[in-house]
Amino acid sequence: MSSGRVAVVTGGASGIGRAVCLALARDGARVAVADINTTGAAAVADEVRAAGGAGLAVPMDVTSRPSVAAGVEQVLAAWGQIDLLVNAAGWDRIMPFVDTTEEFWDRVIALNYRGVLATCHVVLPHMIARGTGVVVNIASEAGRAGSSGEAVYSGAKGAVIAFSKALAREVARHGIRVNVVAPGLTDTPLLRQLIDDGHEKLVQAIVRATPLQRLARPEEIADAVVFLASEKASFITGQTLSVGGGLTMV
Repeated sequence: MSSGRVAVVTGGASGIGRAVCLALARDGARVAVADINTTGAAAVADEVRAAGGAGLAVPMDVTSRPSVAAGVEQVLAAWGQIDLLVNAAGWDRIMPFVDTTEEFWDRVIALNYRGVLATCHVVLPHMIARGTGVVVNIASEAGRAGSSGEAVYSGAKGAVIAFSKALAREVARHGIRVNVVAPGLTDTPLLRQLIDDGHEKLVQAIVRATPLQRLARPEEIADAVVFLASEKASFITGQTLSVGGGLTMV
């Protein structure tokens, strides 16, 4: 990104979102760290500023459109524009589909898919009015190939991929690009929680099935986001970039 562009990163308080915030700041962006975890968002905004960037902590619950709208207004009040939206917020727990509940479905879909709908619905009118913008949605290799024990999550992330393709077609005429980054298993607090919940063997099995034989680092996902947000990707839209060590090759 060129210096001074404004990025909003949901789920920015930890994991992939945090890595994206720091990578964008190093690339010259002003970064709004949007998260329901306000303490974590403030800490990451401090990290951005300590590294010489401009950081703003923004309280945001992506499952609530009013919360999203309030957060976006805060960013616009501070910086007057939004050039990049990165949807990194997400959540899951591993269990057989037959053991899930409707409440679980609702939470997974709300955090991983409806949140993307809400942020795009709020931010895109601003981008359309300016005739420019980039959206990068974080999906998952699970959304491309399916993942045992993550049926609802896989479906939600698959929906993000399909939505992003359709959206890319709709907004291209306004000078807006929409792309997806699909990480494989990544060393994040969410993954460590899944391991603590007793799923280490499943994680190890997926690593063994990955040609590069390791977990991704959050910084590697962030580098893909920075690329897709940059002018180097100016003729790329509607695409899904897997950063999964070769787990899927389609």
